[in-house]
Amino acid sequence: MTTIAVDAMGGDHAPRPEVEGAVLAARELGVRVLLVGQTAAVKHELAKHSHRGLDIEVVPASEVITMEDSPTQAFRKKKDSSVHVAAKLVRNGQADGLVSAGNTGAVMAVARFGLGTLPSVDRVALAARFPTARGGVSVLLDVGANVDSKVAHLEQFAIMGEIYYRAIFGTRRPKVALLSIGEEEMKGNELTREAYNRLKQLPINFVGNVEGRDVFAGNVDVIVCDGFIGNVALKISEGVAQLIITMLKNALQSTLSAQVGSLLSRRAFRDFKKKIDYSEYGGAPLLGVRGVAVISHGSSNANAMKNAIRVAAGLARAKTNEKIEQELSAVAAAARP
Repeated sequence: MTTIAVDAMGGDHAPRPEVEGAVLAARELGVRVLLVGQTAAVKHELAKHSHRGLDIEVVPASEVITMEDSPTQAFRKKKDSSVHVAAKLVRNGQADGLVSAGNTGAVMAVARFGLGTLPSVDRVALAARFPTARGGVSVLLDVGANVDSKVAHLEQFAIMGEIYYRAIFGTRRPKVALLSIGEEEMKGNELTREAYNRLKQLPINFVGNVEGRDVFAGNVDVIVCDGFIGNVALKISEGVAQLIITMLKNALQSTLSAQVGSLLSRRAFRDFKKKIDYSEYGGAPLLGVRGVAVISHGSSNANAMKNAIRVAAGLARAKTNEKIEQELSAVAAAARP
């Protein structure tokens, strides 16, 4: 059985959504969950749920990393924090992956230095999913693990993203593109222009440049960019999605509340909201570390935590790390004179 360690103290409303999400995951997904955190608080929350027969265990951790903590200081000083202990469980082979909705910088620091990176990986990358107009999903990376990136890093992001897409979505040959300000090869800054030429030489299905609007179009599967641009794109997209949900909800309430068709409209609204709700995607995997690490939104609800556990379990079962290391090693070997 796949075992996932959950940082039960990380999110904005911890440990409530973490515990409820763990119960849902253990019941619906057939995974074993280790809830890591302050024992009394976690057990108090767990007692509110029917969990008899579910494979859930509480693992003690005395410290909590808050959103206000400096990632570097938290990594160095809070060695018995819930995310530290969760990472140790993965490193020691007691868990197949970890999930945290905690301080993103701190979680990345613990994952990168506590678990270490794969031998062939220079920079890890956060990969975020986006719903598309065609009903599928596109993956954008990096969305915040790195502020500055070099061409060699974008090459690795492309390979890791392509492997991730194959492993999770089953597409044999995903279309990989580079995020730029125009589709033409000569468009973009120095980084994207040089990266374009290098990505063409990789053993992936590279289809060229795409623009920001193409993230949601569904014409490509994996979109590569540096972490600064990716994080801005992610945050803008989350804001727009929330704006659309709010505006649509207000419009339905004001115009259809007294009409016979309001019930159908509410159902359509729920279906629409589900498609663009970040909680359905769970979290962003940190690709390139030794072990599986999924970072969720700080305000994640129980559904988001359940889906983050699902993503982590899927990555572990697909042996994504082994495939990343194999293919990056092959590319490096091919590049040697």
